[in-house]
Amino acid sequence: MEKFEGDAETDRQFVTALARGLDILSAFDGQSRYLSNSALATRSGLAKPTVSRLTHTLTRTGHLVRNPESGEYRLGAKVLQLGFSALSAMSVSELYLPEMEALSVGPNPYVTVALAEQVGNRAIYVATQKSTQAVTLSLYVGARLPLFYSAVGRAILARLKPDARAAAVSLGVAEFPEQKARIQASVDIAVGDYETLGYVRSFGDWKKEINAIAVPVTSLDGSTIYGLNVGGPSFLVSPEELENDYAERLMVAGKQLSSK
Repeated sequence: MEKFEGDAETDRQFVTALARGLDILSAFDGQSRYLSNSALATRSGLAKPTVSRLTHTLTRTGHLVRNPESGEYRLGAKVLQLGFSALSAMSVSELYLPEMEALSVGPNPYVTVALAEQVGNRAIYVATQKSTQAVTLSLYVGARLPLFYSAVGRAILARLKPDARAAAVSLGVAEFPEQKARIQASVDIAVGDYETLGYVRSFGDWKKEINAIAVPVTSLDGSTIYGLNVGGPSFLVSPEELENDYAERLMVAGKQLSSK
């Protein structure tokens, strides 16, 4: 599970119970609609008795819904309400989708364009523009990608200030200590690509069946760094095509969005 920034043990303002409840909600993804207490314990790293109390509470508040037959849980309408509120507050659709739609129109009908924001060690999609073709990436608003290995995550990392980037690496190593060397190497690749090319790449680095390139997008007030990517299934969208036909347009789109 994602770790929270800062030292929770010495932070008197940190509410551990709330953080654990958020861990439970974060355990759900698009591939796992229903999860048992046991599965939630495994994903969150929390003890089963703690998970049981949390799921009971979250069910009472409407953030989880329990299946009476299986005893498993799914996300409730309260979570959906929070998600729509977050998207509304960001005004992503209103501000960025026209450029994303224009970027998706190109020589390859199988590409997907997406915008993501950093949350811990993940890049969360906040807007997507999918191809109209039947075969495309099955990624959606709310999908979580690895910050260090996906193109959109690497774009965010490449634009972070050195201290913020170092903090992200520390957070990643704390969660995945066995991947320390790979995480650092990935960050070096991201920074190197961005400095020399103006965009970053991930050709099978996250999933071997996915190729993508991306650029960072900085909000006008400088408070948020997004990642904007173009990608698709590797058997339909090649690295050469992305770099030759989309890279220049992607960089232009990134600059346009950063000026909004």
